[in-house]
Amino acid sequence: MIIFLTILGIALLILAHEFGHFICAKAFGVRVDEFGIGFPPRLFGKTRGETMYSVNLLPLGGFVRLHGETAGMADMNDERSFIAQPAWKRLVVIAAGVAMNVVLGWLIVSTVLFIGTPRGLLIDRVLPGSAATEAGLLAGDFITGFIEGSAFTGYVRAHVGEAITVNIVRGGKHIAVSATPRAANAGGGVLGVVIAEAGAAPLPFFAALREGFVQSAIMMASVVVGLWSILVSLFTQGKLLEGFVGPVGIFSVAQQTGLLGLAFLLQLIGAISLNLAVLNIMPFPALDGGRLLFLVFEKIKGSRLSPRFEMIANATGFIILLALILTVTARDVVRLF
Repeated sequence: MIIFLTILGIALLILAHEFGHFICAKAFGVRVDEFGIGFPPRLFGKTRGETMYSVNLLPLGGFVRLHGETAGMADMNDERSFIAQPAWKRLVVIAAGVAMNVVLGWLIVSTVLFIGTPRGLLIDRVLPGSAATEAGLLAGDFITGFIEGSAFTGYVRAHVGEAITVNIVRGGKHIAVSATPRAANAGGGVLGVVIAEAGAAPLPFFAALREGFVQSAIMMASVVVGLWSILVSLFTQGKLLEGFVGPVGIFSVAQQTGLLGLAFLLQLIGAISLNLAVLNIMPFPALDGGRLLFLVFEKIKGSRLSPRFEMIANATGFIILLALILTVTARDVVRLF
């Protein structure tokens, strides 16, 4: 169920991205040849006005086909062709998809802040040879009954040498674990867990919007820093960072996150939307950011770039991105076994 909700959520994020391109193109009078839900092959479609609205076999988002968008097929004499539009209009249409993901991510994060998330403590790490290891506590367990780390630590220290009950949520199930804290000099710490406070109390509507905006900005800045670290690692060490995951890794994270509650899964979907926005705006061929970069070159050059150049650059960029996705996916699959 969690994996299905995650796939549905990501598909809707991609569809929202494409809808941004679609609605902006329509507003500028650009002819939209097709707006598709899912990816071909086409199951069925209906033409309304000049646009074909289709439903396709692969339910992984959607696409928009603008008239004259493909460089080799562009008709410069058609005033409703995408390529015939002024540079600023093309820039807005291209950027609209990214803007949709930013706004959607912000609204999702704000919604989570508005409704609140279950508060508790998340076990980030269990020290080997510790009392927690002997009791069977695991990284990823969600401790209930405490909302502050200091309160839990104080409780554990007050019962050194005594059996205590630690109530956790694991795999969506509530479990009571018996553990006996040790003296601090016994090795492995008193209990032997590294914990992090998780969850948040509900915020008022406008406070949630404001805090959601701040958190969204912080998330996007973190993605930029992370991408820079990935690029540095790739070009200096010839390998990807360990924390970088692909589609399979995302579903694995979603599975663990969803077990903590739907609010946490919704928060993850919001974070993915913001990630998609940052990734798409990167100035790399085949991405929206690459198309925006071509527009900048066009303005500097004073004339349009060669359609052949754009086609080759985008095809090369797509191949590189596909190779990267396949590499990361293969590594994620290996980690599952």
